[in-house]
Amino acid sequence: MARILPSTAPALVAVAHGSRDPRSAATISALLDEVRRQRPDLDVRASFLDLSTPRLSDVLAAVAADGHRHAVVVPLLLGNAFHARVDVPGVVARAASRYPRLHLSTADVLGGEPRLAEAALRRLARVAEPLDDPDLGVVLAATGSSRDSANDAVHRLASSWARSRPWRGCLAAFATDVSPSVPEAIARLRAAGAARIAVASWFLAPGLLPTRVHTAALATAPDATIAAPLGPDPSVAAIVLDRYLATAHPAATRAAS
Repeated sequence: MARILPSTAPALVAVAHGSRDPRSAATISALLDEVRRQRPDLDVRASFLDLSTPRLSDVLAAVAADGHRHAVVVPLLLGNAFHARVDVPGVVARAASRYPRLHLSTADVLGGEPRLAEAALRRLARVAEPLDDPDLGVVLAATGSSRDSANDAVHRLASSWARSRPWRGCLAAFATDVSPSVPEAIARLRAAGAARIAVASWFLAPGLLPTRVHTAALATAPDATIAAPLGPDPSVAAIVLDRYLATAHPAATRAAS
């Protein structure tokens, strides 16, 4: 049988953090199915940094073995923190030295895109209607990072929601050892007069930290409503493709903008 040569378009290698929770990999798979639906001409592959398979290094090896000459690694990360700044570049650099015939590029993370905030609000609206309730207090729950700039981005988004919505307030909160925690944010919103509490998710997929947020929120406010992670939202898939195209064809992307 004749070997089928790969498309001349660069492969799109999406890399997520990974989780022991099987729902995480399933959600990433569903997101990439949506990416393929939007661009069926592309070779789109899933990979993970840790805890899930296939690992990024193995997928890049397979891309090279399949004859691709160019691949774009798209980090499925919402913030520009340690994984984006250290882990992904490290794996890509090692693969570049191992497969010199494969040109590797790395796209920007997904964060900093207004469509992500819109997707998070849509998820919130599914569980917390009416969203125009002045008695509503909203917690924007995220991972938390040792890098202040990554946390500041979440605080800025929460502040923008607080300014543009009639809510009692909106506060960022974090699932790791970054202040405020979800219970602390809920307590502050209650003190400000919030009669209802809703938790918006700044996570891409289910996993340990979203579960920790869910547990902490209900332990503090049993009547709180909690939004699902962003998941396979079509706008998230469109952002993945935009990051890919901006890296694979930067001149064309600049001209279109």
